[in-house]
Amino acid sequence: MKRNYGKRIRGYVTVRVSGEKPELFFQKCANEGILVWDAKKISSKDCVAKLKLQDIKKLKQLRRRTLYKISFEERKGLPFGFARFLKKRFLVIGILVGVLFFLFLSNLLWSVNITGVPKEIEEKIKVQLDSYGIHSGVWLFSVDSPKDIQRNLLDDVPELLWAGVELRGTTLYLEGVEKLIVEELDPGEPGNIVAAKEGVITRMYVSKGEPVKQINDYVKPGDLLVSGDLSYEENQDEDESDSEKRKTPPITAEAEIFANTWYEVTLTVPLSYNYEQLTGKSKNKYYMKMGQLQLPIWGFRDPEFEQTQVELNEKPIQFLKWQLPISIIESEINEKQLYEGERTKEEAIDAGKKQAVKQLETELGPDAEILSEKVLHERIEHGKVKLIVYVSVEENIVKNEPIRQGD
Repeated sequence: MKRNYGKRIRGYVTVRVSGEKPELFFQKCANEGILVWDAKKISSKDCVAKLKLQDIKKLKQLRRRTLYKISFEERKGLPFGFARFLKKRFLVIGILVGVLFFLFLSNLLWSVNITGVPKEIEEKIKVQLDSYGIHSGVWLFSVDSPKDIQRNLLDDVPELLWAGVELRGTTLYLEGVEKLIVEELDPGEPGNIVAAKEGVITRMYVSKGEPVKQINDYVKPGDLLVSGDLSYEENQDEDESDSEKRKTPPITAEAEIFANTWYEVTLTVPLSYNYEQLTGKSKNKYYMKMGQLQLPIWGFRDPEFEQTQVELNEKPIQFLKWQLPISIIESEINEKQLYEGERTKEEAIDAGKKQAVKQLETELGPDAEILSEKVLHERIEHGKVKLIVYVSVEENIVKNEPIRQGD
């Protein structure tokens, strides 16, 4: 008889037939439309064969009309396997829940290890990480990539010169290098105020110390502006009062001195421009990646955006200390718009002046005030306008400097 492997799915049994000439029973089965296969005669009164699970009822009805005895020796196939599963379902479900529980725990952040920085900077880093949602017990899929964490820390913790971030298993390792910052004078330490930049003094507010320069004076970097030595006085005569004055201990000079400084900014502005701008509309889609295969698990429809920018964030799935060859990919689809246009020479010059002002405002900070801007030189070359812009600025030029012995 032809072996039918499809019966394994629907299930089959091995039946033993006992009686005189048992092979005749299987002949009757064939006459009744009961399919049997692998029939074997194991003795003069016993035969075994296999038949489909669904034909057992017909087999029993046929046996009642004969003198043969039947017994079932082996049961195989999906229905019997499922029945055995139901008998042990609590054990199987317990094992499955345990695996899922360990899988869940393996994808939580258990600890953050910070090295290479002093204790006070470490505390600042921990506060910043907590503000990013990075702390023990957080779901790893919600944590930003190490590259993003590194960039954010360097922006938000000014004491950091460099930061290395690595996620290994359930631990985030962060190594930092402290920035060498010029220490300010300790409170009460005697010191002078010198010019930090070249310029012409426009405003002076001296609260402590002896002023050396006046409004409208031109100063260069390092020039003394306010002395913390109260005995400082040029071209003074030697007398008793002066001797008493020289015995006055120096103090820490305090002042705000604003000067008109100037900068030359060189830049190039194209006459033809094109740029992209995000509209703020976005949609997230999620995939499960196994090797080269990606299966969508959330967000099946594509957004109706004409122009898009896609950012992919892949998070591997951990199991205990091992990284599984399975990962979750978050695809953020952002809508963008393209802008193109042409500028006249005058429009390009105006855009260049605004760009120079914005560049200086970013470099100098909010305390600096832009007074004026003027184009010193301009020329058109290869479809671009090359500019040198002169910018006049009013800013605080104070720099503290300790009083050294012998000054």
